[in-house]
Amino acid sequence: MSDIPVNNENLLTNRIVDFFAKRTILVTGGSGFVGKVLIEKLLRSCTSLEKIYVIIRPRKGKTAEERLQTILNGSLFNCVKERFGPDIVKKVQAVPGDVSAPDLGLSFGNRRKLAEETEIIYHSAATVKFDEPLKSTVLLKVRGTKLMLELAKECKKLMVFSYISTVYCHEDQDIVFEKIYTPPADPHQIIVLCEWLDDESLSFLTKRLRGLSVNNYTFSKALAETLVAEEMDNLPVIIQRPSAILPIWKEPIPGWTDNVNGPAGVFIGAAKGVIRTMYARPDIFIDCLPVDVVANALIVSTAFYYIYKKLRIFNLTASEETERMGVTTEKVLEMGKDIINNKVAFNTVLWYPNGSLKQCRIHHYFDFFFFQLVPALLVDAILFIIGSRPFLFKIQKRIWRGYEILEYYVNRRWYFDNQLSKTARNLLEPAEKKMFKVDPEGFDSYDYFIQCTLACRRYIMKEPDEDIPAALRRMKMLRYLDILCKTIFIVGLFYYLSKWVLG
Repeated sequence: MSDIPVNNENLLTNRIVDFFAKRTILVTGGSGFVGKVLIEKLLRSCTSLEKIYVIIRPRKGKTAEERLQTILNGSLFNCVKERFGPDIVKKVQAVPGDVSAPDLGLSFGNRRKLAEETEIIYHSAATVKFDEPLKSTVLLKVRGTKLMLELAKECKKLMVFSYISTVYCHEDQDIVFEKIYTPPADPHQIIVLCEWLDDESLSFLTKRLRGLSVNNYTFSKALAETLVAEEMDNLPVIIQRPSAILPIWKEPIPGWTDNVNGPAGVFIGAAKGVIRTMYARPDIFIDCLPVDVVANALIVSTAFYYIYKKLRIFNLTASEETERMGVTTEKVLEMGKDIINNKVAFNTVLWYPNGSLKQCRIHHYFDFFFFQLVPALLVDAILFIIGSRPFLFKIQKRIWRGYEILEYYVNRRWYFDNQLSKTARNLLEPAEKKMFKVDPEGFDSYDYFIQCTLACRRYIMKEPDEDIPAALRRMKMLRYLDILCKTIFIVGLFYYLSKWVLG
């Protein structure tokens, strides 16, 4: 907790805190990874804010209020409650609704309340699944953005509407600049099409409709950006484009994440020996940001747009810093192996985690078949025989679908221009820089990945730290077993090949 800035008298004079004082904020996507961290940071650093409304839909038998309470009772909010008392989270209030539904699923009374009180909007509602059907993706991300913009027009006190996009939604560009791009399709026509056609009909048209967009996620984000850009002369809108988002770096819990989507899921899968191969270039510099840095950047850029009235599109990226630190795909893999083998291992591991990157697709397919798929089938067969539920083959099918999405991003060198983001960073005063850290100073990639591994154990796998020494001993035993099995496999393969050739 020592890295977390304390709200003393000097820090409270900074412009960012002053901007959010007495403000009412509306957040969509508040139950998501970025949304949770953003809300926590606003509560902890901008304690004078009036309230935070969160549009959240009832789900799985829980009301919107119950779902929000579950989030606020999570470990992420322990720090802010310890520092300012448990009543601090009462500033966060659920508004039942559904961004993918007509009229946002809001009641008349709640819509009027939001229109009367809201001053700042963070619109980040989105599914993180890249292979979601086009209809549901468009209704949530594109039509939902259109409906949020209509709500923004009703807000009498609106100061800033911040749309949280992704820097990867303009795949056809060699360099993605902080500007508006021509959309891959007309967002208004795509909305109408998705409202009228069913999933089956749309599935036949999806690739043709997407054009150069490689998946429904980036396609819908690009369309939503266009809707926001259309309102730049009418509303105080800004677009913020984060790159790939990683677990927390510094505050409030180093390494914290709440899901296995994206990089965290790949890491856990590899650390448990479930993922043993990946088709990827080893020299690619991975552009990614810890989620607490993203939350800080969202807060800073919102305030600075209102203060300076010029900065409107921000690429929240780390290309230069990543390249300067030499954080390539291969380096990340080697760091992960070293940490899992020598520092922090998981309790339950299927096999010794010794996967590798492949530049030959045939080699990748070979390893996937023999070292992931076949073992999964064998283990599932054993589980079926003893009366337990098989599950590994299903996991491998999900991994294969993940490969199809991820390979596009880890086999291409991406270039992002972030001059406006750097300008905003340079405008920060010392107190603001300390409270809202958006620079890489002090970042140690090895220490960061250790914290991520520890947090994955604690918060995702629910494994206590006391088990780590025993887990490392098991890892050593698995290493020798892995060597033995590979030796038997190779000797056996050569034996049968020679026997086939000679006989």
